[in-house]
Amino acid sequence: MRTLLTNGSVYSPADPHATAIAFDDGVVTWLGDDISAASYANGADEVIDLQGKLVAPAFVDAHIHTAQTGALLTGLDLTGTANLAAALDRLATFAAGLGPDAVIDGSGWDETKWPEHRPPTSEELDRAAGGRRVYLSRVDGHSGVISSSLAAAVPNLKNQAGYDATGRVERDAHHDVRDALSELVGPEQRLADSRAAVKAMAERGVGAFHEMAAPHIGPLWELPLVRQAAGELGLSATLYWGEPGVFDNVTTYGLAGLAGDLNADGALGSRTAALRAPYEDLADHRGHAYLTAEQIAEHVIACTEKNIQAGFHCIGDLALDNIARGFELAAEKVGVQALVAARHRLEHVEMVDDAAIATLARCGVVASVQPMFDRLWGGPSDMYAERVGDRWSGMNPFGSLARSGVVLAFGSDSPVTEVGPWEAVRAAAFHHEPGQRITVRAAFAAHTRGGWRAAGIDDAGVLAPGTAATYAVWESDADLVVQTPDDRVAAWSTDPRAGVPVLPDLSDEAPVPTCRRTVVGGRVVYESEGWSS
Repeated sequence: MRTLLTNGSVYSPADPHATAIAFDDGVVTWLGDDISAASYANGADEVIDLQGKLVAPAFVDAHIHTAQTGALLTGLDLTGTANLAAALDRLATFAAGLGPDAVIDGSGWDETKWPEHRPPTSEELDRAAGGRRVYLSRVDGHSGVISSSLAAAVPNLKNQAGYDATGRVERDAHHDVRDALSELVGPEQRLADSRAAVKAMAERGVGAFHEMAAPHIGPLWELPLVRQAAGELGLSATLYWGEPGVFDNVTTYGLAGLAGDLNADGALGSRTAALRAPYEDLADHRGHAYLTAEQIAEHVIACTEKNIQAGFHCIGDLALDNIARGFELAAEKVGVQALVAARHRLEHVEMVDDAAIATLARCGVVASVQPMFDRLWGGPSDMYAERVGDRWSGMNPFGSLARSGVVLAFGSDSPVTEVGPWEAVRAAAFHHEPGQRITVRAAFAAHTRGGWRAAGIDDAGVLAPGTAATYAVWESDADLVVQTPDDRVAAWSTDPRAGVPVLPDLSDEAPVPTCRRTVVGGRVVYESEGWSS
């Protein structure tokens, strides 16, 4: 099948001034101007006038929890609740429509945004949910609160590290609660949730995603359901499992690696990220390092020798010290070139210093990062500053990583933050710390080609003859702006003076573009109604 798109703007390094592009059987066969496009119109199965819309590579979400994202879309979403009472009211309304044996799995609450500055208690959950079993994950996914009836269903919970009598759980207790939910929320619901998440990604111009599964997040049997949901719609799914030593799973489940949310530490919001110095708002508390440098090295060496990607979740500076030392120990054993060839990856990489960055660059490690973390929690008066004081300014250093040659791949970590690729590109370009900003073009590359490279695929994420027809069509009402080399914003058309393809205006006042069509390998996975009329 031949498709020809004309009268638009094509984002392609192969032809910076292209206004038309042709696809044959899922492959880009030509791009150029509208006059030349006339010769391709004869025999085309589909000819579409873009009316000025942008055609660009589809986004890759390099870090997402698919079923959990769908659960937020189909279930109880506490994101944006203004206070504790509002969260409890939302829970009560949701629970009122369920049977007494229902299990409520909700997420998104953030006590740092509430005037009460504390999470709900189990007693409050009991009252709001009428005694039903309730688990509410904090927005970062590294702690939660549970009702009394759910606590009673988790064996030996009160003796686990991280259990609090108020109903708050973290660390081992939190993992045990998640394990219990694996039994209580079955395959049918998890498949439905995965389908909802995949559909939402396609609607936002995401054509590929990396599932970051791990034992503390969901059951292993969830992975085939995620792949099934992706395959039904047509998205490309790359699966990771965050557990060391389980190499049989790589073949059995078709994994790209034992990486992703293999936790070296926790998260700042839950105060479980491992820090060198105490938290600003909790004296003498430095979080939790779950892996030593030696354990990190052991996993990296084992994966390297089997030519499998290794990777870790790492946020705090102490955790990243352990990561860097672990890679140094691994390099002594297998050599730097072997590490570079394996293309290992790290998730989040938030409080990383220059010394650790140099190690990551030398070892060819990809940094899979989430720009919306800085957008939502960065700056001198938000959650990061509350947790670590002035240290917030060194967090999420995209500019330092990029300047050191570390490949960046962008993701949402949904349901921690919403799937919103353009918002993430804008967040990276307008980082709270000016020295850590990167250009819109670099940020767009990190959210497209960078995601493919993080999965070991180097010939995807661009539109050029011979590449896959994996793209999205975008419409925007934003005004045009002129791009200069120092700008963090870009125009909606090709700037002939710059001679390079440019992107939408992403300044704060500009609306993000609207996705009208998403195509993966020539297969249409999303179209808005009447988009080409």
